[in-house]
Amino acid sequence: MYINNLHNGDLLFMRDNSEFSKAIIETTKEYSHVGILFDDMIYHASRKYGVVKQKLEDFFSEGNWDVDIFRYPEIDCEIVQERAEKYLGFDYNHSFYPDNGSFYCSQYIAEILPIFDSVPMKFNDEEKDVSDYWKKYYDELGVDVPVGVLGTNPSQLSKCEKIKLIGKLRRI
Repeated sequence: MYINNLHNGDLLFMRDNSEFSKAIIETTKEYSHVGILFDDMIYHASRKYGVVKQKLEDFFSEGNWDVDIFRYPEIDCEIVQERAEKYLGFDYNHSFYPDNGSFYCSQYIAEILPIFDSVPMKFNDEEKDVSDYWKKYYDELGVDVPVGVLGTNPSQLSKCEKIKLIGKLRRI
């Protein structure tokens, strides 16, 4: 599927080769980021910008993303886009703790498109309940690792039975 074949409301599930992305994928298995498309703009919660909407070209120029497209056939794009707009400018939720007035990517998507379940969060790797990456990350934040706290992650959202995989995104 090419960029010019995307529809409003398409969900873009992504992964890249950054250390942050690798740490998320090591724990959650498939994706490290998610956004939603409206009017050729990706709405997402970015570590760099907070909750934003960006032109797709600008977003893709900032990283080497591998992207899968999912579609929710029953989406009401007007309502979901209104919700998405409401949170623009909110800070990124670096701690992943819920209810702190900021959003990480899958938390933002689940807020504006409330079809997803919450799950107990994990921060493990193959050897430890909390990987070295996440231990260092949370030490630097000065907060406890939220193991078991209810939250979301991109891989978990992608498994929702209400959305369908459409294909991989190819840029033209």
